[in-house]
Amino acid sequence: MSLSISAVGGYETFYPIYNANPVSPVSGADKVTRGSEGTAGAEPGKKVEKSECQTCKNRKYVDGSNEGNVSFKTPGHIDPGSSAAKVMAHEQEHVANAVAEGSKPNNELVSASVSLQTAVCPECGRVYVSGGVTHTVMRISKPSASNPYAKLQQDMNRNLLAGMNFDKTA
Repeated sequence: MSLSISAVGGYETFYPIYNANPVSPVSGADKVTRGSEGTAGAEPGKKVEKSECQTCKNRKYVDGSNEGNVSFKTPGHIDPGSSAAKVMAHEQEHVANAVAEGSKPNNELVSASVSLQTAVCPECGRVYVSGGVTHTVMRISKPSASNPYAKLQQDMNRNLLAGMNFDKTA
């Protein structure tokens, strides 16, 4: 992929122009030959059973956080067809914990977002949700009087940052 930058339409800003080429070109499929009864090598009247993927069958999910009240603290199996719903439900447990933490005094939940990762099974080629991450941002509004370390940290930050930003035009 090449990236070139050029002015477009006489504006002062520059816009990237992307040239996308296929990673592997698409070619025609091989010709499929069928048996005399219209089946692909199976005996007439027998149904072809779909074999179970051992990789998907043995895949386990486990939570790597330090929160003790969420699911999957011990490894557990999730069916690939329902992996998106179950992983999202698990990540929502983390969001609920962040909301509860944000409702405590002197805490404010600024944002909480969930990202799901997908993968492709190397054995059967099925796309499944392989995991998720919850990102939370918490703001502590003011240190409590009972925590002298938080007050000391706030004083040190105030002294460190004093005078770092100033307006030299004034």
